[in-house]
Amino acid sequence: MRKWPNIIKDKSIVESDQVWVSDITYIKTEQGHCYLNMITDAYSRKIVGYALDNTMQTESMIKALEMATKQKVNNEIQTIHHSDRGLQYCSKEYVELTAKNNIILSMTENSDPYENALAERMNRTIKEEFGMNKKLKNKDQVAQLLKESINLYNRYRPHLALMMRTPEEMYQKKSLLPEAIEIN
Repeated sequence: MRKWPNIIKDKSIVESDQVWVSDITYIKTEQGHCYLNMITDAYSRKIVGYALDNTMQTESMIKALEMATKQKVNNEIQTIHHSDRGLQYCSKEYVELTAKNNIILSMTENSDPYENALAERMNRTIKEEFGMNKKLKNKDQVAQLLKESINLYNRYRPHLALMMRTPEEMYQKKSLLPEAIEIN
């Protein structure tokens, strides 16, 4: 499986759908772990795609990517999808889906979490701010809490870095910030 170079290093982010970042995290339940894959728009901080599964298999990652591509608002640009070097993101099926949707792959180069800091921070935000850092009852409870949490985060949580706008407001407007965002 091919590994892709980090093409977002020192890149200025100036509009929605220019760069998406992705990562996988686990959530504890009384029945064992389940795995959350989120895709976040780097400009707006909006979670544009996510999937929850009992495994970290490629199929789950594909569900998150399909959700993200259906929401895309800025179809004039080629999106860069940045992730760590997980096998799921390198799989034939995932690579084919990105190519089909005019998405370029970018990956961390040195196994350094700072190279995918926004995606890592999003995992922490969703888990800590919405109570998913505690052991939950089961995957169904996680799925319901996750759906509600992402809706609240995207639509109602303003960010200082976004001039106190919500991720959804920023995402729909494409370009509102007076200067580019540096994500690394």
